[in-house]
Amino acid sequence: MFLTDAPLVERRQVARDMWVLGFAAPDIAASVKAGQFVNIGMRPGPLLRRPFSVYRAGDDRIEVLLKAVGVGTAQMLAMREGDVASCLGPLGRGFDLTLSAKTVSLVSGGLGVAPMPLAARDARAAGLQVTWVHGARTADELCSETEGDEVILATDDGSAGFAGTVVAAAPDADLVLACGPNRMLAAAAQRWPQAQVAVETYMGCGTGVCLGCAVPLTRGGYDRACTEGPVYVASDVDWPALPSHLSYAVSA
Repeated sequence: MFLTDAPLVERRQVARDMWVLGFAAPDIAASVKAGQFVNIGMRPGPLLRRPFSVYRAGDDRIEVLLKAVGVGTAQMLAMREGDVASCLGPLGRGFDLTLSAKTVSLVSGGLGVAPMPLAARDARAAGLQVTWVHGARTADELCSETEGDEVILATDDGSAGFAGTVVAAAPDADLVLACGPNRMLAAAAQRWPQAQVAVETYMGCGTGVCLGCAVPLTRGGYDRACTEGPVYVASDVDWPALPSHLSYAVSA
């Protein structure tokens, strides 16, 4: 885990109201794994850092995906190249790609696309055939950047790709990795109990101290998403007890 000053080096739009910000952070870029996240703070800015899945990493930089949904993310989107953020990471437990498998389906909904380009990179490095399935409510909310040997798009309103949910559109595979709204992940858990899912929950410290990111478990008790997660085996999460409105891929 590293704490570093990270200058903004790039920004680009990838969907309606969805942006990618690139930060120079060599140590984090060299060590981050798919499904892990960083905590980003602004100076001056809100007291708490904001957690973001690492979207891409390489060439001494990391990228994060976000929408402006509150003061913190709006301030980040107002940054100009050369402005510096404070970046802590990599944090959390990411996807496990060491399991015996030949094929993997990456299933993402909305901002849940955030960890998938890095997951595609790591899956390819592990020799897996990658199918990426991405869904959103409408065509203009689909991420314009795609990864994988096969790409399947889905929209709730049928304006692009498969008409229906991303879970219904996704093919079975030896390994399923999913990220998106908790209601989507609960549906994924019903279809693929052994899927690895990156859950959505608020985070405060990002290091396991504040206990603000509790995830209810089917075996009883709670885990901390920032340390034991954010990636879980789908059947281990007590989905009815996990609020569906919280956000991990981007925070207010």
